[in-house]
Amino acid sequence: MTVHKKAVLIAAAFAATAALALSGCSGGASTSADSLDGSQLLTIPREDMGTFDRNFNPFSNPEFPMTQQAIYESMLVYNPADGSTTPWLATEWEVAPDSMGITYQLRKGVKWSDGEALTADDVVLSFDLQREIRGGFDYIETVTAIDPLTVQFDFSQPFSPALLDIGQQIIAPAHIWSEVEDTTKFANEEPVGTGPYTEVTSFQAQSFDLGKNPEYWQPERQQIEGIRMLAFAGNDGANLAAANGDVDWAPQFIPNIEEAYVAKDPDNRFFWFPPTGSMINWQFNTTKAPFDDADVRKALSMAVDREQVTEIGMQGYTSAADCTGLSGSYDTWRDNTVVESCTWTDRDLEGAGELLDDAGITLGADGKRVLPDGTPFAFDFSVGSTSSDWVSVGNVISQNLAELGVTVTVAAKDWGDVVAAYENGTFDSGIVWSANAPTPFQFYRGVMSTETVKPVGEQTFDNYHRFGSPEADALLTQFAAAPDEAAQHDAANQLQALFAEEAPVAPLFPGPEWGAASNERFTGWPTEENPYATLSTRSRTTVLVLTTLEPVAAD
Repeated sequence: MTVHKKAVLIAAAFAATAALALSGCSGGASTSADSLDGSQLLTIPREDMGTFDRNFNPFSNPEFPMTQQAIYESMLVYNPADGSTTPWLATEWEVAPDSMGITYQLRKGVKWSDGEALTADDVVLSFDLQREIRGGFDYIETVTAIDPLTVQFDFSQPFSPALLDIGQQIIAPAHIWSEVEDTTKFANEEPVGTGPYTEVTSFQAQSFDLGKNPEYWQPERQQIEGIRMLAFAGNDGANLAAANGDVDWAPQFIPNIEEAYVAKDPDNRFFWFPPTGSMINWQFNTTKAPFDDADVRKALSMAVDREQVTEIGMQGYTSAADCTGLSGSYDTWRDNTVVESCTWTDRDLEGAGELLDDAGITLGADGKRVLPDGTPFAFDFSVGSTSSDWVSVGNVISQNLAELGVTVTVAAKDWGDVVAAYENGTFDSGIVWSANAPTPFQFYRGVMSTETVKPVGEQTFDNYHRFGSPEADALLTQFAAAPDEAAQHDAANQLQALFAEEAPVAPLFPGPEWGAASNERFTGWPTEENPYATLSTRSRTTVLVLTTLEPVAAD
């Protein structure tokens, strides 16, 4: 999941100053164009971490910068920007005709950064650890190393979306991780990976560098010398660094980007925000009344002016969602009959009021609504305080709901606290990202499957709103067993209709895949005209960018 965590200007500016002071000029983006010699480091801000804690554990700490992008790799890389799949650590695969398994053939000659060979045992152990630490892959019954370069996955049930689901899991070395006593607490400070940049050449609280993997299986594609990550406590500091030319790649929300970023160097700077990110939803804790009532959820959604949300909160960088939940990257999957018949993502204060009245949530003499027991209908909208775009979205929603007589307080806190409340089920409502995958299966599973529902107090990494439908389970099983794409579409159409009926979450907008960059020091970036990858630093396609970029050298 992609979390946009940002901070107030004072804290961010302090972080920016400290990070840039640490980075100095040895390879950082502050190097003048006249002194470019090709050895400059690709400099990237991380706007949601005020400091770096040296922990490259790809299982318990998967969001740590460049862990799953530069250090560890997957068997395949799916690119949502153009729909292509690139063989990576695997070169061939065979899907069982009944969708009950897949066999992958690993690439010959791949070595870990310590010189050991990549084998099927590494794949087996990686899936064991992923399922033990993070969960998921419930459909996998066994993972077997057939021979050193062949790994077979057998399923407990048909699962047609498995090829990329399995193929994009990162692989870690068994000879390292099999010796770790407590894999959840292992900081992995000196990571051993197959990726292009694995060597931690410098590490400080607000800056770290990764150098080339000396054993990389594609040495000809290690054109850049290394990567430098800078820590910022919010997007304001990261945006200042981008505006000043102190970073090469700016993968964060930048308000008024044409003027604030591009116009400062129009010959080199550009941005590209393809709608390939996950759906951004307003989620309600369905374990709490009245959020357990679908009509109440629909009423709250109907009070939201999504045009204001996208234009004011998101600076016009995205578009309003409809009540299939499939706007954006899933456009080809949408059933127009559902889109046209469902209205609870359209603003309708009168209709919303009628639904709340029917639910016993009535309007008092003071213009505020009260619950059936007489208490005010007031609750929190949780969001990370450093996400200035999402805080703005929350403020728009709060103002919209006030017109309905409902009090929504934007509870902007540290992202760690917000996510902890999501994971243990103690929140009221909040903004949340959804699963992003080649098909809508994972989206609907994440918002409607009973298999993803955990009791309040038990940590979950999915379905924070804790809604489950047996009917959705049956349709997801139908989708997974589909023999072809036409059958998948049939199941997806029925899932859309069920989603529209139940409103488990209120879709707001497809999340833009943020990305801005400069050609001043590096060239070869993906663009709308050449979408070989997204312009994200947190996706599987990031490795495609890292192995395509070339440094600019002064004449």
